[in-house]
Amino acid sequence: MLQPKYTMHGFSWFDQRGTEGVGFVRALRTLLTNNVPNILPDLRVAIKTNIFRLLDTHPLVHGGESKPSTPRTIANDGSIGTRHSPVYPMIVKLTVLTNALAFFGKDLARDEKFMHAALDYIEDTLKTAEVVRLLPGFMAGAIGNILAKRLSSHLTVYDALISVTEQRLQEQTLRKHGQKLEKETISFAIHDLCLHPEYVEPLRQELQSSRYSEFEKTGQGLPLLDSFIKESARLTPVESSKPIMRLCPYRRPILILVSRTVSTRRHALQPFTLSDGTRLEVGDWACTPVRALMQSPSHYPDATVFHGFRFVDPDILSGAANPGFQTILQEYPTKFTDTNGKDDTWHVWGTGRMSCPGRFYAAAVIKVILAQIILHYDCELVDKNAARWFTWRSSMLPKPRTMVTFRPAGE
Repeated sequence: MLQPKYTMHGFSWFDQRGTEGVGFVRALRTLLTNNVPNILPDLRVAIKTNIFRLLDTHPLVHGGESKPSTPRTIANDGSIGTRHSPVYPMIVKLTVLTNALAFFGKDLARDEKFMHAALDYIEDTLKTAEVVRLLPGFMAGAIGNILAKRLSSHLTVYDALISVTEQRLQEQTLRKHGQKLEKETISFAIHDLCLHPEYVEPLRQELQSSRYSEFEKTGQGLPLLDSFIKESARLTPVESSKPIMRLCPYRRPILILVSRTVSTRRHALQPFTLSDGTRLEVGDWACTPVRALMQSPSHYPDATVFHGFRFVDPDILSGAANPGFQTILQEYPTKFTDTNGKDDTWHVWGTGRMSCPGRFYAAAVIKVILAQIILHYDCELVDKNAARWFTWRSSMLPKPRTMVTFRPAGE
């Protein structure tokens, strides 16, 4: 899917079930997940600092009254204004900074050249991979190689990581002898905090309780925030768009749902028959209509309406502060990171053994970032009626120009 041969400096990926990414899966599913509690305190401090720093760089819109320590700021000419923050670009930068600290350490996270390259790397990879995927096989190699040579961000990241890897291998040898969310998910969740401010107070109370310290110790928990994030992701799934039916003449005529509606892509490496008798030949793709599943009234009561606590255990919800609004609950509680079990309609992370191995880390980082925003700021969309997302291929993405005002909590 990501075309690593062209987007990851010539990396060779074994296209065979059982051999693909074994080392990466272990690193993400086991090593990273086990170390989440060790890195969360440092990430909390870094995220809080970086949010304040990024907000301070945003343009000043004149007008309004000033309050001490708010985004309403006195400009050089003595006039007063409010900072309007483009939330999606801000969250992209914040996510890259956070992941750089978690994955690569403080030295590389402070390297300006590396961080610029890391920021460009994500967009370069996704755009190049999508172009190569759309090309016929006989053209993909030539065009892919041309595009690969133009990706300076990949070379910068590669050179930096080679140096760090060699250093860490040397340190490992000495020890033996002597002793990368869902930025889109966060952005959409911030939109929902603005659109549904009644959730802020119960979420803030949960974060001010002992549950947050328990979360930092384990990397899991915060059921109210977990449910709020899951509900936001349910209504604005990144891998989703409007359904389109087309006749695909390639190899054999077949009516297909265009990929703009799907997730959990699976490529048939050998002939396979699904449980309903559908036959897949080598080279065919099988996908799930994630948006249709997650917004179906058959699976979710009041399916098109936002109910931020619908996934919370009723016993926990009854013990929480009275939110002052009605909550529709699912038949049973579930978590944001769930992939199996009773809830077989939740495909945000993929399904089964091929589900995202880094989802526990990603969910923890999402919670830390949103926790710092909820604890320290009151958010408001500058234009609540403006379109907040656009669709491209199989993705629903936040609009970069969606502006949010962040004011210190309680002011």
